[in-house]
Amino acid sequence: MKNLVDQINAQIELFAVNAAAQVEKNNKAAGTRARKAALELTKLLKEFRKVSVEEAKK
Repeated sequence: MKNLVDQINAQIELFAVNAAAQVEKNNKAAGTRARKAALELTKLLKEFRKVSVEEAKK
């Protein structure tokens, strides 16, 4: 669970950096990276929810 939270935090940071670069500098490549990070973040958050529910049942 700790590893999963660390991965989520890393993706959030990656998304924030790239989204800011897209907005501030109109960097299209950064926008692509931000969207990719958002998709990966979605997957990780779904996995977190699954693991969290399993831990709560114990």
